[in-house]
Amino acid sequence: PSPRSCQPHGANEEALRYEIEELKQKDLALDQEIAQLLSEGYSLEELEKHISLLHEYNDIKDAGQMLLGKLAVIRGVTTRQLYPEYDLELSD
Repeated sequence: PSPRSCQPHGANEEALRYEIEELKQKDLALDQEIAQLLSEGYSLEELEKHISLLHEYNDIKDAGQMLLGKLAVIRGVTTRQLYPEYDLELSD
């Protein structure tokens, strides 16, 4: 059983209300951020393209990290030790 199923009914409802309120606040903050970007001259299409490119970048970066991890295991070293060999910065 999940931890929530062990809680009294009222506590579970309160946790859900809190979670809903947090999500509403995040939604409001995102709406404000979008409004700010639009006021700076960005278009929704441009923002959607940037988001799409960021997702693609993250997917490629994750694949690269996975490959570095496998190579490190094969060589018996840490991934950190491979970074200089491939001219990567630790912040990459």
